[in-house]
Amino acid sequence: MPQIEYRVKARSRTGRLVESKIKAVSEAEALSRVRQQGMTPIAVESGGTGLNREIRFSKGRVKLKDIAVFSRQFATMLNSGLPILRCLAILAEQSNSVRLRDVLLEVREQVEKGDALSDALSRHSEFPPIMVNMVRAGEVGGFLDETMLQIAEATESEVRLRGKIKAALTYPVAVGVIAILITIGMLIFIVPVFATLFSEFGGELPLPTRILVMASDTVSNPLFFVPTILIVGGLVFWYRKTKNSPKVRRVVDPLKFRIPVFGRLFRTIALARFTRNFATLLHAGVPILTTLDIVGDTSGNVVIADAVSDIKDSVRQGTGIARPLNRHDVFPDMVVQMIAVGEDSGALDQMLDKVADFYDQEAESTTEQLMALLEPVMIVFLGGIVGGMIIAMYLPIFKIFDLIQ
Repeated sequence: MPQIEYRVKARSRTGRLVESKIKAVSEAEALSRVRQQGMTPIAVESGGTGLNREIRFSKGRVKLKDIAVFSRQFATMLNSGLPILRCLAILAEQSNSVRLRDVLLEVREQVEKGDALSDALSRHSEFPPIMVNMVRAGEVGGFLDETMLQIAEATESEVRLRGKIKAALTYPVAVGVIAILITIGMLIFIVPVFATLFSEFGGELPLPTRILVMASDTVSNPLFFVPTILIVGGLVFWYRKTKNSPKVRRVVDPLKFRIPVFGRLFRTIALARFTRNFATLLHAGVPILTTLDIVGDTSGNVVIADAVSDIKDSVRQGTGIARPLNRHDVFPDMVVQMIAVGEDSGALDQMLDKVADFYDQEAESTTEQLMALLEPVMIVFLGGIVGGMIIAMYLPIFKIFDLIQ
């Protein structure tokens, strides 16, 4: 195999930053040579030219699942007594995400310069605020390994929640797309053939057939089809770019809770995320006001974020959490009552954990019910569209013999 020239940054045993060029078959071999020289590698990149140059079109992004794996492995290593710098080096080396590997190397370099781990993590948007604040609390309290384990569990719960959302939406979205494609295909390629046949016999077509032919003529017309595709594509692109803006969220988020069938699932998942993050931050020792700032933003819905903002104002005035919660319809009575009991007993984080477990199970149960309900409904929907179009096309055939006579 041809050798590639790598540019390597490493720390010597005296702590001096060393930059060098090493020719090796692979990046792993280059890193191995640096370690054999008694240095700790910080970053490595290919520096070859021509055909020997390593090409990377994109480093991708850090997925939430990557954060969960990183947190759990970090907790295990810390609990085993490994120093933070060694943990970060190992995790960066074995990470499957190229982007996460580069970020961890940067974090390690910043920690090696004397920065706190939480400060180093806060400089990278890949790590959510809830994680940064929990790490900061773990550093202050001296239980960083326990905190990383809590982060891993919370992140894994979030991954499961997102999986439930995808599971609930995948089937209806897939069937809906198939129905649209079948309808467009029949209107463009099949209906015109029947329309030509009907016109040769003359006579008046049944109303369903006339509507179908008009729809076919409209869809087949480039002056309609092309602008429609451009408009739909433009709307999708605009929404993907602006869906996280405050103005759009204030319109879309309240509607999510009012959507038939799915509204209940969205509300359940938002409550599960809110209570889980709330409990995790409290258990990690994060101050209550800081916790409220974080859980409002991480709930995923502006309705809950507004309610949390109201709670925060009440807490500043010395009022408890349960009373202001009762003023917002998004929180069921069970949540309010269990939070009140948690405040009275001094075990708010434990009560919130129980509420989060309940809503996790509720989300799973709701997803199963939706899937059981949607499968026959979507089959009937798809069959109704295709069957209706076929019936509309074949209605005139029953009159062909009358027209021939």
